[in-house]
Amino acid sequence: MSRDCCAPDRTAAREANLLPLLAPADRRQCGDLASGERETGAFAPLLPLPGGVFRMGTADRDVFPEDGEGPVRAVTVAPFRIAATAVSHAEFRTFAAATGYRTDAERFGHSFVFRGCATAEARRRAEPVPGADWWLAVPGAWHREPEGPGSSSDGRLDHPVTHVSWNDAQAYCAWSGSRLPTEAEWEYAARGGLDQARHPWGDAPPTPDRAVIFRGEFPDRPAAAVGTAPVRSLAPNGHGLHHAVGNVWEWTADRFAPHSPARALRGGSHLCHVSYCNRYRCSARTANSPDSSTGHIGFRVAADAQAPPPAAAATTGA
Repeated sequence: MSRDCCAPDRTAAREANLLPLLAPADRRQCGDLASGERETGAFAPLLPLPGGVFRMGTADRDVFPEDGEGPVRAVTVAPFRIAATAVSHAEFRTFAAATGYRTDAERFGHSFVFRGCATAEARRRAEPVPGADWWLAVPGAWHREPEGPGSSSDGRLDHPVTHVSWNDAQAYCAWSGSRLPTEAEWEYAARGGLDQARHPWGDAPPTPDRAVIFRGEFPDRPAAAVGTAPVRSLAPNGHGLHHAVGNVWEWTADRFAPHSPARALRGGSHLCHVSYCNRYRCSARTANSPDSSTGHIGFRVAADAQAPPPAAAATTGA
């Protein structure tokens, strides 16, 4: 399965002459709060991890060779801190309200939405992604209207924020005094202290109480609701991370390959399925352009061990 099927990107869509068909939708900026509106929710704590040497990568038979998961190699990670959860809608809204920041999805006027989640209006206005028509390039999709015009993330403030690009994640990190984790840091943290286990909980297959992934026959016959879950809805791994795999893909600081503009994503998402994308494994990776955004990509922040706590970490609202 190609990486584009896991994370459609603006570059490929432009090359397919898809995005010039789309026009920006009218909306208030993400930093503009309606009268009397207030965002709530405490920021995720940063967990101190000791670092050390761990075995990164895999020799698993289920790898995608083009993803570059292997070989297994010993990697040394310095002590660092990482958030227990992905950044939530509440946290990102606090940032946007404080800064007036406009995401790439807002500036471009569209973002990518899974067909099974899109609103009727979104399906009417959207263009399918060539080669992966379960993805729609939806005008007006952004983090406040994640399924397209007429949808709302207001009732999901404790879910991971989506429709955020790598550029957006970097802006949030600059504001909060944090940074994105490196791939090595992310994998070390996601493994939770288990050496070479496939998943953060071990080698057993994912179950609903272990990971939020697609259940049923992908893409059109889900056996359960499709979408994100609250960032703390499942038990943490051995290092205290919730949803280290599944729920949303997470941006990392690194390039996917040397000299490539694409950035690496880790963890898989609520759309991963064994028949389509089994990238809900600790070593799995994919890539996307830094200006791309989708309904299944978010991020988790990190920081150096010696750095003071991010300024936003003690904030509890806008």
